[in-house]
Amino acid sequence: MAVTITNGGTGRPPGDGGRVPGSAAVPAMPGRAGTGATVEVDPGSMRVVRFAYAPDPDGDPDPGEIVWTWVPYEEMDGRGKDRPVLVVAREAGDSLLAVQLTSRRRDNHHEWVAIGSGPWDGRGRESWVDLDRVLRVHPQGMRREACALDLARFTLVAHRLQQRYGWR
Repeated sequence: MAVTITNGGTGRPPGDGGRVPGSAAVPAMPGRAGTGATVEVDPGSMRVVRFAYAPDPDGDPDPGEIVWTWVPYEEMDGRGKDRPVLVVAREAGDSLLAVQLTSRRRDNHHEWVAIGSGPWDGRGRESWVDLDRVLRVHPQGMRREACALDLARFTLVAHRLQQRYGWR
């Protein structure tokens, strides 16, 4: 059972990234560029990752929370989309580690963990966490908090990440 924390937005932005019809510029989305950009990191290069379930309804991302941010596509070609991520650990400074969610069925894929449904998906669809993509998220790059994942599901994801990458 996920506990809703806040809904600082009205939902996902339009597929064009929030561009106003007739305008030439696309507004900067939180997490897309600058010091608050969400970036993919090499999980194999990290030996120690401290998981601590610590959701707090303060508007900042915390381990155990599902938050929305701009996530680059795997092709790393400058494109991406606004999507939910599960924050799994806090790093030194203000950055956090997160894994992306999808509602596309991934039943028989060992690198995906089923976490069920929750308030992060307005249509109530089941979700999966991608263990292959570890992201660095910054508070200023987050668009909104969605909810806190319950401790049991968070622990499952953390355990699978530890197994996969040898994190202590």
